[in-house]
Amino acid sequence: MSLEALEAQLRRDFLAGLAGDRAAYRAFLAAASARLRHYIRGQLARTGRREPADVEDLLQETLLAMHTAQGSYDPASPVTAWLHAIARYKVIDHLRRSGRTPHAETLDDAAHLLGVEDHAATESALDLNRALDRLPTRARALIREVKVQGASVAEAAARAGMSEGAAKVALHRSMRQLARLLGARGEGEG
Repeated sequence: MSLEALEAQLRRDFLAGLAGDRAAYRAFLAAASARLRHYIRGQLARTGRREPADVEDLLQETLLAMHTAQGSYDPASPVTAWLHAIARYKVIDHLRRSGRTPHAETLDDAAHLLGVEDHAATESALDLNRALDRLPTRARALIREVKVQGASVAEAAARAGMSEGAAKVALHRSMRQLARLLGARGEGEG
């Protein structure tokens, strides 16, 4: 299944599940779990951790966080990006709790993000980099520091010379702008 077809199916099943379709939600969970398991396993392996129990624990934590954060999903943005952002934070939290310092994952490592063929991952990474390049410098820096490198909002705010509250608002607005840019790119294809 192509990346676009997978995203469309996941999005369709997720939105139907939110509307009360239990079968669609079960289908969404099954497909999303397979992708997330692959992503989590890869992230842990990159840090030298290969315990299957950790993968399953993190998968369950991610699914629980996804379930409780359903209201934060913007239907105009890719569901896979939202899911992988949640999973990434769970992996970072796990590594911090276990005394391991997570290293920053570059945007060019998109193959690990979705577990898809290299050409699709490279294309996605290029699209993301192009969209980020269209953002103002401060917005781009906040997204990269907080969402990509795993810095706290307080740390990013201090480096940017702004209050934590202002950084949170700026980050939220920047993420919405990025989602619009990526959505516009996807709508123009086909």
